[in-house]
Amino acid sequence: MVFGYYERLSKKDRRIYDASDAVPRIDLGDACRAREARQAVEAALAIEDRRKVGRAAQALANAICDDRGVERLVVRVLAKRPKDESAELHGLYVREEDEPAIIRVWMRTAERRQVVKPKTFLRTLLHEIVHHLDYELLKLDDSFHTQGFYRREASLFRQLAEPADSTAERPAAPRPRKPVQLGLFGDGPI
Repeated sequence: MVFGYYERLSKKDRRIYDASDAVPRIDLGDACRAREARQAVEAALAIEDRRKVGRAAQALANAICDDRGVERLVVRVLAKRPKDESAELHGLYVREEDEPAIIRVWMRTAERRQVVKPKTFLRTLLHEIVHHLDYELLKLDDSFHTQGFYRREASLFRQLAEPADSTAERPAAPRPRKPVQLGLFGDGPI
């Protein structure tokens, strides 16, 4: 199944989309370092310390990039999410030529300025990291939101959620998810 915007893509972009959709997971060789960083992110969110969240989020991104052998990126954790009339921005991935890629994630909601739940923060951070991996690991010319993209994000999340001493075998493919197409602000269908 492809998302509705597929029909509007050029032939070149359809090839990129199809290549992205064909990759259902990103396996970490050793997820221990990334799990430790995930725990540090959760602890820093619990005490609402933006600087500590930023350091832990950077450590998590570094662990994943190092594990997969790709160029590191810069993670910036900002306070309150930006908002327009209809949605809040959760995260943003930016690539510029000859510069390290930058991920921006926000740790507080726009309206109530509450610290986001750890699962939401981690999913947002991993979402942006998968964009980076699409370019650096998979060597895609673009990073589309495909079912494969969301499965790769979910595969990383599951690996980080597993206990460090887990010896359980992972399933060969992720469970199917209800298709979701998110807009720029990540809160609703396009």
